[in-house]
Amino acid sequence: MFSRISSLLTVLLAINHFSSAHAEEKRPNILFIFSDDHAYQAISAYNDPRKLIETPNIDRIGKEGAIFHRCLVPNSICGPSRAVVLTGKYNHLNGYFNNSNCRFDSTQQTFPRLLQASGYQTSIIGKWHLETDPVGFDYWNILPGQGAYYNPPMIDNGKKVTNEGYVTDIITDLTIEQLKKRDKSKPFLMMCQQKAPHREWEPPLRHLNHNNDRVYAEPETLFDDYENRGFAIKDQDMTLEKTMTPKDMKLVAPKNLNEVQRAQWDAYYNPRNEAFLKANPQGKDLIRWRYQRYMHDYLACVKAVDDGVGRLLKYLDDEGLAENTIVVYSADQGFYLGEHGWFDKRWVFEESLRAPLLVRWPHVTKPGSENKQIVSNLDFAETFVDVAGLPIPADMQGHSLVPLLKGETPKDWRKSFYYHYYEFPQPHHVRPHYGVITDRYKLLHFYAPDVDYWELYDRELDPQEMRSFYGNPDYEKVTAELKTEVQRLRTELKVPEKDESWFYGGKRSPAIK
Repeated sequence: MFSRISSLLTVLLAINHFSSAHAEEKRPNILFIFSDDHAYQAISAYNDPRKLIETPNIDRIGKEGAIFHRCLVPNSICGPSRAVVLTGKYNHLNGYFNNSNCRFDSTQQTFPRLLQASGYQTSIIGKWHLETDPVGFDYWNILPGQGAYYNPPMIDNGKKVTNEGYVTDIITDLTIEQLKKRDKSKPFLMMCQQKAPHREWEPPLRHLNHNNDRVYAEPETLFDDYENRGFAIKDQDMTLEKTMTPKDMKLVAPKNLNEVQRAQWDAYYNPRNEAFLKANPQGKDLIRWRYQRYMHDYLACVKAVDDGVGRLLKYLDDEGLAENTIVVYSADQGFYLGEHGWFDKRWVFEESLRAPLLVRWPHVTKPGSENKQIVSNLDFAETFVDVAGLPIPADMQGHSLVPLLKGETPKDWRKSFYYHYYEFPQPHHVRPHYGVITDRYKLLHFYAPDVDYWELYDRELDPQEMRSFYGNPDYEKVTAELKTEVQRLRTELKVPEKDESWFYGGKRSPAIK
């Protein structure tokens, strides 16, 4: 009850603040484009050495604005990340810890509710993935659950509808349609949230042969043996070798293709699948084949996302909206593209921890800016509230990115960051862990009924994070300092001393320190 009253008071204060201090200002529109599982390695602006793909439209946002190289997430998994974005709070405060059995508390304070109360027209279209209905939006049209790639059902302001076509294109179409219908007397917040490139990475038909059967360079760690690290790293279930399914590999077609779509699908995949079955690769050759198929499919999905970004930017240009619209492109976390032999996310390690972030803010952010400060999706809510000219609620835990977007770095900007992952044992058997991240180091604590140990990583000496230095005498001082820092952050962020939030075998765990 207290939290609901507090949220209501915050909304009333926001309305009052806007009406008294910002009534004469033309506040910027906000277009937030948020994809699912989009690895920074699959955005050409981040210059991955494999040069996997060209994403000219996403890149354009950074060229005309800023690209952030250290955007870290507090919990690398879909639903919890979305809850962080909405609330500006860690999952232990917003209550959404995992994808398995959580429901977002829609009575709590969110940045869309604050912006809506202050006069913004707010909309969300696409993937929601938080179980309860969206609140704080004048219009919402969302995918149920994970959503389907082809001919996806959606929920349009509470009404179930079905759309024919490819999900990324449909979400883009609906976003543009809603922008056309907007109340032009109000600034808008438009959240365009793509499903792609989430598993099972089902490509748009137009991009089925996008790479002309290119052979992609393999990551150096594709055949990682997980030595020099603890049991949790070895015992996971997210490898190309053991975890990928026939559906992942397109040996089985999606069920919801219509007759015309199925014909195009079969024309591309069937001869290639027949060649694979005839060759019958084993061992490392099988892993290599799976990696190539994975890259083809995943990157084709990314191409469709980039197409959509291009269409949205063109709409802003054509309608004369670009000059007063902040465009943000990001994703719910990073993703593995074969590094360490993995796909998926969850870990505190770099490919999972880092999300892409590119921001264009005309007349404020210098084109071509690059930022290497530690920022986070924890900061998005505070940034949008600040951009709207509203006071940032004191209970939010991130920091507004507005100073950084203006080219200024506050003296007290964070030098360390707290991470905490909970979901276990399903679906990928990644054990709960928390820790602290600095520019150079990561100190982690793995905990579960069968593990309780620490690991230390030195990204300067070991950028691919192939070994733990915990217990090395040369790192005693660093380890002690980082243990002090992680405890400071846990206290500052109000992390419960005993963790009862994750679930073991479908049941609430016993309290574990």
